[in-house]
Amino acid sequence: MKPIQTLRLVPLALLLSVALWAGPGCQTTYYNTMEKFGVAKRDILVDRIKAARNAQQVTKEQFNSALDQFRSTVAMKAGISDEKYYELNASFQRCQHRATTLNQRIESVEDVAEALFAEWSGELKQYNSVALRQESEKKMFETRRRYADLIRQMKLASTKVDPVLVIMHDRVLFLKHNLNAQSVAALDDELKKVEAEVGSLVREMEKAIADADAFIQAMPTR
Repeated sequence: MKPIQTLRLVPLALLLSVALWAGPGCQTTYYNTMEKFGVAKRDILVDRIKAARNAQQVTKEQFNSALDQFRSTVAMKAGISDEKYYELNASFQRCQHRATTLNQRIESVEDVAEALFAEWSGELKQYNSVALRQESEKKMFETRRRYADLIRQMKLASTKVDPVLVIMHDRVLFLKHNLNAQSVAALDDELKKVEAEVGSLVREMEKAIADADAFIQAMPTR
């Protein structure tokens, strides 16, 4: 890579790294700055959808991992050690962290989508050609419809997270004070509840991931 190319990429990388953490009031400045570097809102939207999709994948994997740990814990009929409890609790805390990150990713998608469609709608008035304006407007409505379906599925999947966290929290807390074999055995039936909730979460996550991939592939040029 030539030095001049490297210099051009550095500020872009820095801007992309701080974009997620910028507050609503900073987002407009961020978008304007990115456009000066030749990065349009539609490109930012695609990047953020990819980030949200990746966050969903990681969240799904983390909850599956926590479920596996819970299964192995319940299977220990002789009781569990403090070390085993701390491993399970650490897995639960990672689930909480992934859930927070996922919500942030979804919010960032909504923010740039709102800005994109507002800009797109306003720019329709700038057309002199009726045919071109109508074609662009058709693309906008279709993109907005597909986006609405996507964000609805993303949010539906995310609503499955908190109920699973609540169930996991109670079982992990129970184990904290009851590490003996009898108490662990009492969680056999509880395992089925956790499995059902995690299974529902994973299915919705997978649907949202597939929808994100389809949206990215069909994103039109303007």
